Amino acid sequence: MNHTLLSILEAADRLVWGPPLLILLVGSGIYFSCRLGLIQIFKLPLALRYLFSKDRGGNENGDVSSFAALCTALSATIGTGNIVGVATAIKLGGPGALFWMWIAALFGMATKYAECLLAVKFREKTSDDSYIGGPMVYLEKGAQKPLLAKTFAFFTICVACFGIGTFPQVNAISEASQLTLNLPPLTVAILLTILVAAVTMGGIKSISSVASKVVPAMTILYVSACAIILLNFSEEIPKAITLIVTSAFTGTAATGGFVGASMMLAIQSGIARGVFSNESGLGSAPMAAASAKTDSCVEQGLVSMVGTFLDTIIICSMTGLALILTGVWSGNSEGAAMTTAAFSQGLASDFAPIVVTVGLVFFAFTTILGWNFYGEQCVQYLWGIRAIKPYRMFFIGLVFSGAFLHLDVIWLLADIVNGLMAVPNLIGLILLRHVVADETTLFFEQRRLTLSQRSCSSV
Repeated sequence: MNHTLLSILEAADRLVWGPPLLILLVGSGIYFSCRLGLIQIFKLPLALRYLFSKDRGGNENGDVSSFAALCTALSATIGTGNIVGVATAIKLGGPGALFWMWIAALFGMATKYAECLLAVKFREKTSDDSYIGGPMVYLEKGAQKPLLAKTFAFFTICVACFGIGTFPQVNAISEASQLTLNLPPLTVAILLTILVAAVTMGGIKSISSVASKVVPAMTILYVSACAIILLNFSEEIPKAITLIVTSAFTGTAATGGFVGASMMLAIQSGIARGVFSNESGLGSAPMAAASAKTDSCVEQGLVSMVGTFLDTIIICSMTGLALILTGVWSGNSEGAAMTTAAFSQGLASDFAPIVVTVGLVFFAFTTILGWNFYGEQCVQYLWGIRAIKPYRMFFIGLVFSGAFLHLDVIWLLADIVNGLMAVPNLIGLILLRHVVADETTLFFEQRRLTLSQRSCSSV
């Protein structure tokens, strides 16, 4: 029965993540990159300035600061995708999968900018004075496609409950805790369920408060550990990058515990895991962006695209290089065990597995919080505020059960619902592409005029 279920899920995964969705994902990113003049490259310094600017002027309507909104979005993206997902991608597609993760992230930054711009542009104030926004709102209000809006909301709830939001995160925490701390799955499930329940009951302000403290601290710790590994193997980095690039276009031959991978498998696993990690085009981050205190949809779009840069270009790259430099990618381990093995070799310390475990636990925990919020937004959109409390109880129950499921089934299920969620959002982005372009042009024209006036007045 398990083998039959696995075969069905594998077939569904291949269907969902076939060429049409990959073309739609990367194609939309390429379109926005070209139409907006490579905004993800040339405006990245400005985006970083906005991220750390406390006062940008204006009325700044919203629930939380732009930084807190980004941390909420990052709490949902920086998680098992950066630690387990990268390992899974390389295990399936070889080192070349990391190259395709980079490509997905580069163009994904433009997609993230577009979808978060639209989220703030079309967001609405609810009866309890909070803000609701995201693809379901801009699909209905902007694109005039209520059926697509409801479809997106439904699939988002599926992702929150059965995809990124619960099972992969809980399972990864359970596996890592078992490997390094010898904690049984039941103990992990109980402790995690209590913690998730305590935070999620406070809503977006409670979630963003926790995320704003945990995400930056854990990111610095994890990136620092990866940097030490890269320094220890610095002489091998050019050879590793050559292997990544060549494998991306030629595939990878079988070696050691690695069974070999074609170029197509490298592309599929790299892009799928890249989207799983940074969620560009998925439509999740816009729901957090819609809560930001800002009066400029363009500024929030710029701040939001930084998330993809940090998530994939920085963190996933460092994890992937650590796996390749230490050689564990061609061994028999997989998932969290592979990353733990890389840190053990790379850091040459008994504390290395604990670094992975602590990073994984906190990253996965904040991901659960972020996706609980996304699910709430869609539940509220479909059925109103009264449905949020029953949804929270159901979500908390799923968190408890996630520690007892098998890894292969979990990742397949997560991939499938991720893909289904992305489709209506990407269609919405294409339909509203002119809104994104017009808002961007208007913003930068006004900014140039303002800077010119300031320059003249100072003379």
